[in-house]
Amino acid sequence: MKLEQNKIDSHNADLYEKHQKKLAYLQKELPESEEIIKKLQDFQIAIPSWALGTGGTRFGRFSGAGEPGSLEQKIEDVGLLHAINKSSGAISLHIPWDIPQDAEKIKNLAKSYGLKFDAVNSNTFQDQKGQEHSYKFGSLHHVDPNVRNQAIAHNIEVIKYGKDLGSKALTVWLADGSSFPGQLNFREAFQNTLASLQAIYAELPEDWKMFVEYKGFEPNFYSTTIADWGQSLLLANKLGEKAYTLVDLGHHQPNVNIEQIVAILLGENKLGGFHFNDSKYADDDLTAGAIKPYQLFLIFNELVDGLAYQGLDFASSLGWMIDASHNLKDPLLDLMQSVEAIKIAYAQALLVDRKALKIAQQENNVVRAQEILQDAYRTDVRPLLAESRHRNGAALNPVQLFEDLNLRAALIKERGHQGIATGL
Repeated sequence: MKLEQNKIDSHNADLYEKHQKKLAYLQKELPESEEIIKKLQDFQIAIPSWALGTGGTRFGRFSGAGEPGSLEQKIEDVGLLHAINKSSGAISLHIPWDIPQDAEKIKNLAKSYGLKFDAVNSNTFQDQKGQEHSYKFGSLHHVDPNVRNQAIAHNIEVIKYGKDLGSKALTVWLADGSSFPGQLNFREAFQNTLASLQAIYAELPEDWKMFVEYKGFEPNFYSTTIADWGQSLLLANKLGEKAYTLVDLGHHQPNVNIEQIVAILLGENKLGGFHFNDSKYADDDLTAGAIKPYQLFLIFNELVDGLAYQGLDFASSLGWMIDASHNLKDPLLDLMQSVEAIKIAYAQALLVDRKALKIAQQENNVVRAQEILQDAYRTDVRPLLAESRHRNGAALNPVQLFEDLNLRAALIKERGHQGIATGL
């Protein structure tokens, strides 16, 4: 489905007068508003192909109607999302859920929607049909070299698909670990993982990055082979300058200071990017900013400060991607809300008075430092986001447009009620 520009323009015309009043007030209050709008226009967040269908839990999945049943339809959905918000100009594929059978055709389809391909993701946490060796007891850390070699070969195959599509990064996330004491030799598991990653890294093109993702729990419950950012950083340092740590906001124990982790990784030039989501209890994969919006703002506060300190371009220096999936919301509406929350946190972080904050920190003025941060956080920057979308030809209110045009019903009419998207 392609959304005609005149429908977006009509939607904007109805809301424009009210929007202008809000924007004019904010522009009067914030002299830096024009600069922020331009930065918001440039900031793109990649959409994962697996988040376009209804997610689920360990106990069940309740598929929605009109889900994309093929890679082509997933690209169409991201294209629709990007047309509405002009902030989702890339798609991240998970292999083998979404194998491009004809890379040139897929590239041209994506290009027709204004999309490019972000990081490609390997999958050694599931057994696939016809697979010779099982990953039940791990993949890259497995005690059997035949299993490890199979997992290595899969990752190299994923790199090949990525090269064909113009991707520039490989994300490796492992379910490897143990559920009972004594099940695993930790030292050997780490050594096997390192050796396997080194074999994959050797096949990485010169202009690519490898993102090493970590997770402290699930599906194993006693140990995880890459359990935290320290282990990921250790592996990345051993692998080389093209290897980085990937931060998934749901992959931490409760109350971990993620913004501190981000600051340190950025300072070490080893922060590769993000999987944005939110959580209350564990790896809940909820809409970004739905549970802990202040934490999201604090993370972006460190990012704005750290990237500026290093003189790096904010929009292009890191990998920005959503990794959320749930079984209650329409996936496209959920993604719209996540993109909005991420960009709100970015805009608020741009409002922080860096000079005043630095003085407060040097003077150990804790109260003043808190006031500076919370002044920025409590500013309603949504008119700036809406204006950035409007200037890019997108909707002033993406969620309202989607619902007013009843776009899910249109997708159901095209695809039917029974389609189930590949993936989780």
